[in-house]
Amino acid sequence: MKLYILLGLLPACSIALDVFSVSLAAKEASHLYEIVSRHADLDYGCRAVVLRSENEHKLHAVVNSEQYGRLKRTLDPGTIRIDMLSNLPKRQTETAPIDKGDRFQGGKIAPRGLGVRKPTESFDLGGILNVQEVHSALKGLENEYKSFDTFTTPYKTYEGQSIYGAAVSMAEKCQKDKMHIYLTSGFHARERGGPDNLIYFISDLLYANEHRIGLTYRNVTYTNSQVKIALGTGIVFIPMLNPDGVRYDQANNNRWRKNRNPASAISGDPATVGIDLNRNFDFLWNFTKHFDPSVEPASTDPASAAFYGTGPFSEPETQNMKSVYDEYPNIRWYMDVHSAAGTRLYSWGDDINQSVDKAQNLFNPEYDGKRGIVEDSLYKEYIDEQDWHNVALQANMTANAMMAASTPRSKLWHKDKKANKVYGYTMEFGYPENFYPTAEEFVQNIIDTNAGFMEFCLTADEIGLTG
Repeated sequence: MKLYILLGLLPACSIALDVFSVSLAAKEASHLYEIVSRHADLDYGCRAVVLRSENEHKLHAVVNSEQYGRLKRTLDPGTIRIDMLSNLPKRQTETAPIDKGDRFQGGKIAPRGLGVRKPTESFDLGGILNVQEVHSALKGLENEYKSFDTFTTPYKTYEGQSIYGAAVSMAEKCQKDKMHIYLTSGFHARERGGPDNLIYFISDLLYANEHRIGLTYRNVTYTNSQVKIALGTGIVFIPMLNPDGVRYDQANNNRWRKNRNPASAISGDPATVGIDLNRNFDFLWNFTKHFDPSVEPASTDPASAAFYGTGPFSEPETQNMKSVYDEYPNIRWYMDVHSAAGTRLYSWGDDINQSVDKAQNLFNPEYDGKRGIVEDSLYKEYIDEQDWHNVALQANMTANAMMAASTPRSKLWHKDKKANKVYGYTMEFGYPENFYPTAEEFVQNIIDTNAGFMEFCLTADEIGLTG
């Protein structure tokens, strides 16, 4: 089975001593898209996203001191404003710690999330989960609840680590053909808190169902009946898809993004180790062929944080992600969890959507070299009108739940009609380009995303799990 995923597009970035989170603002979105085109070396997170903010548009990025100086010198201040949001190395001293032990004692203790806690209870979860604790948490949930089945994906990482997932439903034994929602996180090592978000959400569902209670995420509440609906959708999830990278990032605090495969590495250059797993799928993987020459959604340079690898699905981590679709053939809704931009992305992602001209689709070689410029009218990606309505509705419902809880990519079905259709999304939680949350932000991220996950499941049930 072929799987085509676009989880977001990131230009290259460099790791430097002085690194800043910045906001670029302009009245016209086209001016910011020009920045993305001219400054491909900036770190825009998972994908360069131009956001509407009141009477202007904004673009967030992480830049080193040289890049910041270059932007200040070359930008027209009358057209584009650049604001420094934070100095990341200084901010790093305030970030939530990584837990050093195993709070779940090898599976003897099950995690309990925030949505089931009473207002009088502490919301202190401890530090961010380390790699060992992610597996231990899954074992704890399996030991505590009958309707929770863990699995080990088929391929080990370069460093020999296994990648673990689980399936959860209302039934005591999860039936593979009854699983309709697929959630993943931890592709990008530096995006701390993603695995925690998923694990605590699933633990909330199981605890609430077991104790016949609802869930509360700040200003958003869900009944026990809604908890049962969410569980009844059948959820498969992998909380940490890149354990090698996560372990390396947690040990070095260097905002590492890729995995740790040295196959393309250059001796003496540590930045050339690893592949950006988010660029390793076969959705328009050969971007130099498929996209306009001015668009750089990935990189052929191993030193780039957006290096796409030696071929589509060259990495065990992406192969493992794909393998779940073979094991659970009726998945209809997929969401990959990232940070830190505070956006929700949905298919297609290679260009602007349209529902008029079916010839403008990613399989048509006539449009090779013309995709990716979002401000032109030469090419727009075709999507069925009903599918577009469904993915947009789901994205808006999920975003609304997250905003209410907050304080002040997909399988290509239109080529193969026999393939199971999957609506794909990327959730970008957190605060602009702050990949290492503070302890307070860490807790708020869990509340935000868990409300979003809940709405995602309920809306999927409402739109449809099959058909």
